[in-house]
Amino acid sequence: MDVIVAGGGPVGLMLAGELRLHGVRTLVLERDAAPTGQSRALGLHVRSVEVMDQRGLADRFLALGQRFAVGGFFAGIDKPWPARLDTTHAYVLGIPQSVTERLLAERANELGAEIRRGCELVGLSQDGDGVTAELADGTRLRSRYLVGCDGGRSTVRKLLGVGFPGEPTRVETLLGEVEVAVPPEELAAVVAEVRKTQFRFGAMPLGDGVYRLVVPAEGVAEDRAVPPALEELRQQVRAFAGTDLGVHSPRWISRFGDATRLAERYRTGRVLLAGDAAHIHPPTGGMGLNLGIQDAFNLGWKLAAEVAGWAPDGLLDSYHTERHPVAADVLDNTRAQIELLSAEPGARAVRRLVSELMDFEEVNLHLIEKISGLGIRYDFGEGHELLGRRMRDTELKQGRLYELMHGGRGLLLDRTGRLSAAGWADRVDHVIDAAEELDVPAALLRPDGHVAWVGDDQQELLSRLPRWFGAATAS
Repeated sequence: MDVIVAGGGPVGLMLAGELRLHGVRTLVLERDAAPTGQSRALGLHVRSVEVMDQRGLADRFLALGQRFAVGGFFAGIDKPWPARLDTTHAYVLGIPQSVTERLLAERANELGAEIRRGCELVGLSQDGDGVTAELADGTRLRSRYLVGCDGGRSTVRKLLGVGFPGEPTRVETLLGEVEVAVPPEELAAVVAEVRKTQFRFGAMPLGDGVYRLVVPAEGVAEDRAVPPALEELRQQVRAFAGTDLGVHSPRWISRFGDATRLAERYRTGRVLLAGDAAHIHPPTGGMGLNLGIQDAFNLGWKLAAEVAGWAPDGLLDSYHTERHPVAADVLDNTRAQIELLSAEPGARAVRRLVSELMDFEEVNLHLIEKISGLGIRYDFGEGHELLGRRMRDTELKQGRLYELMHGGRGLLLDRTGRLSAAGWADRVDHVIDAAEELDVPAALLRPDGHVAWVGDDQQELLSRLPRWFGAATAS
């Protein structure tokens, strides 16, 4: 195999699809014998929907999800959805994690990835040529690279000895999908009353009489890997609501804390980390799954280039350089939100102040751009304001921009008709299009849609192409 992906959740499956798009022989190892069916994450933010659109997957997700243009994503502060989001997907797509996982597995299978379930990685070693992975049954597998997408308790990260500094859990919350024995209007009234003083209490209808119930735990469990019992959930609901709401028939119950940790490095030789294996944080704002999917989107084409042999020096290392600061920013964002959810008087005063500030459109827009992923700008040096940012979908005379990116290649979008990327034709598509909506003379896009160059000078373009796409091939 070229690449072994340890972990068959959404991040690992997204990465497998990206690798197979470039012909990389990919094996996904998943410890669980079957999908759990649990959906800790319930939606895709704007940038993740754009990612699916760039790979031709948006229609599959939109068909099974529900679009919400509602506020409340930053610390549950209910403000209108910003009117000026720079995207054609100005909504959150409500879709259970289990469905996201299934759709990404289907995509990976279609592209030829091998997915083996019931395979637990317990050991690994690496040398100058590749990585040896040891499974629980004694099987040894060999690959050129390995990527740990195996969650917050990542075996891969621990085997590498990568530091995972941060803060431990101080506040714990119970989460479950359950049925209740009270009418919807009574439940809504109870939730509204409790949330006047406790913002970490809530109930979201999921259909068929099932609710996602969230309630603060009494304390921090000694063994957080042990799921809560139904009675523990009932007890905490009674403590805050004065009634247990007749909670019964749980699909599942779990607990989560406010721990924030970030891996010291995303790459150790031929082994890399992505998703929760690289970073953990509270689920406030719904950024976790999205952050991991966007990790995979950043890493996939770079690792594929390394396998294919055309990657320029430093390309694979740029995965850490670009994504590590993004995760650090998300951790700070969720830390701030957790503080604003506190019932302490000081925190409630700050929450009221932030709520006032969010009445300013620019503040509201800024916070939603951070949560949605639209505000990300990688450091590509000085230059045009678009440099380092993702380019929004644009109507061209030849169709939509994102439709031209389904193959995962670079793209030279050229209004001048005078430019050339001939030496990189096997890696970069050249599209000459004079669409008025494109307000720059030309832009070079990486396979992940981020703008690597803007201008109209051929020599400048020739100096930038090798940085992202390696040496030109002989004509």
